[in-house]
Amino acid sequence: MHLTTVVDEMSLRALEREGCLLLQDVFSREETELLCSYLDPLFEDSKDSASIRNRAGLVYAARNVLQLWPDVFKVSQQPRLNRLLDRVLGSTCGLVRVLYFDKPPGQTWALPWHKDITIAVTPPETVPENIEEHWTKVRSKAGVPHVEADVTTLSHMLTLRVHLDPARSENGALSISPGSHHSGKELNLDGPREMVFAEAGDVFVMRPMLSHCSGQSTPMTPLQRRILHLEFATSPNLPHGFEWHTFLPVIR
Repeated sequence: MHLTTVVDEMSLRALEREGCLLLQDVFSREETELLCSYLDPLFEDSKDSASIRNRAGLVYAARNVLQLWPDVFKVSQQPRLNRLLDRVLGSTCGLVRVLYFDKPPGQTWALPWHKDITIAVTPPETVPENIEEHWTKVRSKAGVPHVEADVTTLSHMLTLRVHLDPARSENGALSISPGSHHSGKELNLDGPREMVFAEAGDVFVMRPMLSHCSGQSTPMTPLQRRILHLEFATSPNLPHGFEWHTFLPVIR
């Protein structure tokens, strides 16, 4: 996995080759603490169905973060991220979804190997006939319609995972298979695997079709792991009359 502090040609080639890169020191300690000061009470106090809680009532994931906190859009305006999005997705790109993940100490969870192939949409009143079957299977997640996207749509998307805490093996850092995005939506685990270790303020950049999983934290670890997960797309247009549920232009 390529580590960098600048958006240059080498890092862009690494992103194309491996499907990911780690952009270091994007946000200062003060900036990540400020983000947490908004996010932590937001989810603790929210009764919204977009917040996923464990048996103890602690929020460990949340959907529809844009609806709960519209100002989260400002994260994409950080100069290095804005420049990266412009170089990779182009000047018409937009923010389409924001998720939040937390692994509180003593309250771990895990996700198996997968690819991020569903998108939040507004379906047409009548779904056209004779289209790919996955477009017809509209499912609601936290009140928002989702469908499985096609390879072309997914290949023109980019995810930025903002680390609000250090990521270590002890607190369930993400594991990835570099280069696996080249196999499309097929879950390809034949290649190398590695863990994404990061510091608070780093941003992990990944293609949605990169194979990845999230492991459990070590029992009794005091380390928390909070992630702000932002998804971007090249264009406001989708096929078959579908529209993005949300599309906020990034480059203004």
